[in-house]
Amino acid sequence: MNSLSLKSLNKLAQAEQSVPNYRMGDKQPKIGIVHIGPGAFFRGHQAWYTHQAMKLAGGNWGISCVSMRSAGVAEALNPQNGLFTLAVLDAEPSYEVVGSIQEVIVATQQYQRVMDRLSHEDTQFVTMTITEKGYCLDSEGLLAREHVDIQQDLTTQANAISAVGLLSQALMLRFDKGLAPLTILSCDNLTDNGKKLRQAIISFSTIKYPQMVQWLSTQLICPCSMVDSITPATDDSLKSQVKQALNVTDNWPIKREAFIQWVIEDCLPSKRPAWELAGATFTKDVRGFEHAKLRLLNCPHSTLAYLGVLLDVETVFDGMQIPKVVELLENLVKEEVIPSFTAPAEMDVVAYKNDIFDRFRNPAIRHLVAQIAWDGSQKLPMRILPIIEKNIVENRSIKNLTMAVVAWFMFVRKRYQQQVELVDPLADKLLTVASQCNNQAQHDITLLMTISEVFSAELSQQPVFIKNLQNNYQQLLPLLTGDKTAWA
Repeated sequence: MNSLSLKSLNKLAQAEQSVPNYRMGDKQPKIGIVHIGPGAFFRGHQAWYTHQAMKLAGGNWGISCVSMRSAGVAEALNPQNGLFTLAVLDAEPSYEVVGSIQEVIVATQQYQRVMDRLSHEDTQFVTMTITEKGYCLDSEGLLAREHVDIQQDLTTQANAISAVGLLSQALMLRFDKGLAPLTILSCDNLTDNGKKLRQAIISFSTIKYPQMVQWLSTQLICPCSMVDSITPATDDSLKSQVKQALNVTDNWPIKREAFIQWVIEDCLPSKRPAWELAGATFTKDVRGFEHAKLRLLNCPHSTLAYLGVLLDVETVFDGMQIPKVVELLENLVKEEVIPSFTAPAEMDVVAYKNDIFDRFRNPAIRHLVAQIAWDGSQKLPMRILPIIEKNIVENRSIKNLTMAVVAWFMFVRKRYQQQVELVDPLADKLLTVASQCNNQAQHDITLLMTISEVFSAELSQQPVFIKNLQNNYQQLLPLLTGDKTAWA
């Protein structure tokens, strides 16, 4: 069987498979983008957007991927000329060969080559998926100058080991060459990611490369962005599916759900990939999209997770097969969530909500409710309680939102009763509270309100909040004994 490579593209095209037309024959785009952190999410997300942009509008936007340490992706994709298969998981899976990646470089092994790419005149953009930890920020979102990697990069002339140090060095090379700075686009789930990245680079450069700070301050573009799509890990079954579907061997195919979203701050230079043709949204209000995601996606997602555990379902898909659960989620979003915020001008709120519920119903994505339920003490103050507080002030319903809070508390109680590990930074305190419950709504809700790390003093004394919690507590109590009659 043929291996996936440029040589096998013609055969795939003849077999009417979806292939990158911009890499057929002698048509090879120049590299215009360097990406740091070539994991599965990047390959299913930004690499796919760039692939679509070049299919639809052309351009020299080939991607050179940089792995800071691991050689695994390089070993898998370089023999394939950077090509890989993307499987889109839906009721019926679909497959396409993505060609935007042209090489993978490992910084610890090929550092000079990385610098050459970043400082080349053809390179215009850097994109990044390095997780929040990779930015070396402190609790205030500023560069952690005492971080061991940052300290090494600031005080030695050795090859940079942090992303901020590496990018700063590359910008210094461009400054010396008289080139424009790179446009650096963070694609990590970090609020104000572009602003924090820009500040970190300038803060680092102020110490190590002060001669270019004024240049960076006036010319460096680091847009904020928001990304979303579920990308499960590749397994042997996916490799087998690709072999069967395309009749080629792919060292490392990728799979993701059909839904995909990329929101980018509208401050990019005019010369850029046509990402919008692939569905990316350019906006002045990235924060508004993040806010909408917290409310329209994360709030019902958590609610479904806690109810799902109580109802003994395994996955989000399973939970969406229970009509009463779906009804509660629909009412939660329609009556209590959507009225609580102003959506960005570019967002169709109802369409976005429908897309989210379709994602929940996707049978090909096995999203375990028990995992989504982790760390509830951290998630409720972000996803649910602010909506409750706003709705109380503006005299709107909180019936379904408080059902979500009670479902979380019942989930904690169920973990205690079954002696199952509770994954939460407040696990000890939560389980202690659960041990003191006596199934009397007033008593148990009073206990719940003692968890000051979750509930503010003001909210815990709101009569309408307490009343709704007590009413919903009585409704959900039978689930602790396995009585699901009301939810059948």
